[in-house]
Amino acid sequence: MATNQNLIDLGHLFSPSNIRQLAAPILLLLILAMMVLPLPAFVLDVFFTFNIALSMMVMLVAMYTRKPLDFSVFPTVLLVTTLLRLSLNVASTRVVLLHGHTGADAAGKVIEAFGHFLVGGNTAVGIVVFVILTVINFVVITKGAGRIAEVGARFTLDAMPGKQMAIDADLNAGQIDDKEAKRRRAEVSQEADFYGAMDGASKFVRGDAVAGILIMVINIVGGLIVGVIQHDMDFQRASTLYTLLAIGDGLVAQLPSLIVSVAAGVVVSRVGDDGDVGGQFVNQLFSNPSVMILTAAILAVLGMIPGMPNTVFLLLAALLGGGAWYLNKEKIAESEAAETVPAAAQVQQAVENLEASWADVTPVDVLGLEVGYRLIPMVDKGQDGELLKRIRGLRKKFAQDIGFLSSPVHIRDNLELRPNAYRITLKGVEIGSGEAYPGQFMAINPGRVSGVLPGNQTKDPAFGLPAVWVDNARREQAHAMGYTVVDASTVVATHLNHVIMSHAADLLGRQETQALLDHIAKDSPKLVDDLVPKVLPLHVLQRVLQYLLEEGINIRDMRSIVETLAEHAPRSQDPVELASRVRMGLGRAIVQQLFPGTAEVDVIALDPTLERVLGQAMASGGTDGGVIEPGLADTLMRETAAAAQRQEDMGLPAVLLVPNNLRWLLARFLRRAVPGLKVIAHSEVPESRTIRVAAVVGS
Repeated sequence: MATNQNLIDLGHLFSPSNIRQLAAPILLLLILAMMVLPLPAFVLDVFFTFNIALSMMVMLVAMYTRKPLDFSVFPTVLLVTTLLRLSLNVASTRVVLLHGHTGADAAGKVIEAFGHFLVGGNTAVGIVVFVILTVINFVVITKGAGRIAEVGARFTLDAMPGKQMAIDADLNAGQIDDKEAKRRRAEVSQEADFYGAMDGASKFVRGDAVAGILIMVINIVGGLIVGVIQHDMDFQRASTLYTLLAIGDGLVAQLPSLIVSVAAGVVVSRVGDDGDVGGQFVNQLFSNPSVMILTAAILAVLGMIPGMPNTVFLLLAALLGGGAWYLNKEKIAESEAAETVPAAAQVQQAVENLEASWADVTPVDVLGLEVGYRLIPMVDKGQDGELLKRIRGLRKKFAQDIGFLSSPVHIRDNLELRPNAYRITLKGVEIGSGEAYPGQFMAINPGRVSGVLPGNQTKDPAFGLPAVWVDNARREQAHAMGYTVVDASTVVATHLNHVIMSHAADLLGRQETQALLDHIAKDSPKLVDDLVPKVLPLHVLQRVLQYLLEEGINIRDMRSIVETLAEHAPRSQDPVELASRVRMGLGRAIVQQLFPGTAEVDVIALDPTLERVLGQAMASGGTDGGVIEPGLADTLMRETAAAAQRQEDMGLPAVLLVPNNLRWLLARFLRRAVPGLKVIAHSEVPESRTIRVAAVVGS
């Protein structure tokens, strides 16, 4: 049984997945071992051949990749191949110095072939070829590829905020899901990491080229010393033998290095991902017959000049001309085939292409925030944008204070805005705008400052108070002078919060109303089922709640609201009448919100004569509201505004107390004329509260 278990464990150990995982560590261990352990000539031949094959594979993979991230392991491959070449240099140097005196094949057949057959056994030619290959690798290819990688890394990092914003915009718009957004963010991050790694990995190849020159010089000098002193060889024979061995060793390492450098240049210099490099090269360079014809004509003219290699020039001119004729013939055939398509089919296709579809309909964001490009860092997740956290907090606070969850704020960059501008939209319509300056602070004048601050004068976008933008150096000075100092993200967040609160009724749509009912049904399912849709339609409930929100009444106590509607909905479906009944049911909370504690209720009242006149107007117009005589309307607005201002100057809320039948008319009439005024009915004030009339309108 134990033997069978061991066999099972060994089988698992040598499974294909484990072998793939162990391949890289084993290769690295072998590379490091070559620097320490002596290797026979045959093993060196195997590793040199493997090095050449590996470099060819790397170059071919680079040619067939469609985009750089398809070969994301390339920086690591660059390090491993460089380390492999250097290890082979160390191992071959050991063999050359120990056994080089025995002959040209002492370090293996590969080094002998590169030292004799490739350069003809001529040491001068070998040195020149080696130096040229090194210069090409070091100065031209590696330097260019490193520069491309450096610039690519820089531009990729600069473009990351915009790409992240685009991903967030697509996610907020519902064009992609969370999984696709995570994949795209990971791809953007990997692209920046790849170019940064390539910028550093190119230094490996440059160092390898320098090391190759030094190793060749060391091999020549060391070989002369070993051959002349230790093996009693004459100087000429020792210099010839060890120089050829050093050149062969250098060339057999420098050629794979050049191939890998070319692969690095191919990976970082390619543009587009619509095909491999070979396909792009052929399609873009040899796809225009006119270019090939002109090139063939120039070569033919040069081939006719006396003294020029006429055969070669004319042969290439003929080949290019033939290729141009063939391409031109294919294009003519394609155009004729296209012309044979029936005209009716072409018209039908054109009509189908122009036909609109539901994909052309782009939904409008319920609540949107558009920012200029200088404000992008404030809303960029990659840069830990402070405004994003504040917006999430605002939405949570809105739900807690108002009583329902609003639509999310969709954030987009808008290049049509000024760099520091932002715009708040509701269903595609602008409802607020302003400017913010990241890195600066807005010093708001609350009306009791002790001096004037230098800076960019402006107004607080939320409340219209005079303000000034100052830098960090004047922040403490502004505090000392009595200014309220806030940063740029707080300015935008406060403005957004003010706009959301003032448009709460517009944010409560049919979908939000249904979601609110579903939330209540978790605790009181019977209460909800008995009301909607059996007694009251959903759209009527929505309108009742909107009426409450328009007058600044939160709908957190939905249990009381639903109970009141369930009681009165069988007798009336009028949203105004139902809203008035709900206000009576919420009277204690309404008064408590205006006058906290158990203090007296200081209100503004109407003169009895004015009440009778308004009552008659109300009776003539029904629940939709009557017609008020223009002069009376002007007097009513003016005196109510003056009384409300006196109340606010005394630190009291501006509250107008009116009869039940006048509350709806006056609340709607005075809402815009006297901002901040609250109109309550007599029936909404609890019996436990004492009413004190602070001012009378119309007396």
